[in-house]
Amino acid sequence: MNRNPSLAPSLALAPERATADRGAHFLNLVADRLAATEELIRKQTTSEIAFIDDASEHIFNGGGKRVRPALLLLSSRMLGNEGAEDITYAAVVELIHTATLVHDDIIDDSKLRRGRTTVHNIWDNSQAVLLGDWLYTTSMKMALSHDRLDVVRQLCDAILRMTEGELLVLQRLGAIDVSRDEYFDIIERKTAHLFATACSIPAIASSSGADLAALEQYGRSLGLCFQLVDDLLDFTESEAALGKPVLSDLRGGKLTLPLIMLMPRLDSSRRQRIEQVLEDRDFRRIEPEQILELVTCGGVVDEVRELAQSYALAAQTALERFPASEARDALEFAPEFVLNRRS
Repeated sequence: MNRNPSLAPSLALAPERATADRGAHFLNLVADRLAATEELIRKQTTSEIAFIDDASEHIFNGGGKRVRPALLLLSSRMLGNEGAEDITYAAVVELIHTATLVHDDIIDDSKLRRGRTTVHNIWDNSQAVLLGDWLYTTSMKMALSHDRLDVVRQLCDAILRMTEGELLVLQRLGAIDVSRDEYFDIIERKTAHLFATACSIPAIASSSGADLAALEQYGRSLGLCFQLVDDLLDFTESEAALGKPVLSDLRGGKLTLPLIMLMPRLDSSRRQRIEQVLEDRDFRRIEPEQILELVTCGGVVDEVRELAQSYALAAQTALERFPASEARDALEFAPEFVLNRRS
């Protein structure tokens, strides 16, 4: 079976090498400020508590694309607002995202994150929960350092929405009848809201309502695209590429959009395969290949990919109000970067 179907041509996607080169440019444009962001994160996650030092080093040495900080820094550059504040807020957004991952890994009992053992599996759940709390609190303390309560409110709202999204997931864990509307409500909260916040913070600082609305729309659309691609990768990529087992969501009791769209098209015997995995929270009675075969034959991979591309185009359209610049070009490329990622 084809584990990496080609993207539909609704965006002018570059060949893999060219896309990688443009992706490097997308990050290189703010490379110095990303380096400063990384340095600030390292400084702020130093503690006299040995566990915090060790666990933070383990997490931040594990890589990560730093997409959210890069988007914030590019938005700031596009608006001409580069300064100390955007470095701080870029670090804050990454710390919030990292705290969420630490907590999500505990809830999902994930063994791997980016190919490395998760924090709670090296130490224990109790310490990992407290580390996530510490990272959230540290991020808010940093955000308050610039005395911009409007920005802090936006960040707090993003954290609240992500927490609500995770609660909605837990309420429907193992459910076979999750609807498309429920799914989009969840990913709006869990993923898109933080993307929108990261992109719009520079406009909050500049007090431009029109810029704020456009960048919120850009970030929201890009966040939805990002999550749809993330859900597809669970079906189309290898464990080596993902840094975690394939079909992790289904194994954890979650239905993502490919399976939600597929379910009405299956007869009872094929639906039962999915039900059994949800019930067992494992592949004891059903092989992963049996689920992958259903998804491939059902045509939903291409349909979800086309939907992801529609959000990518919506993100690019939201930038039309801004004058041409290198930063705008980089932000326009970011959806293509997201669509072509393999992990």
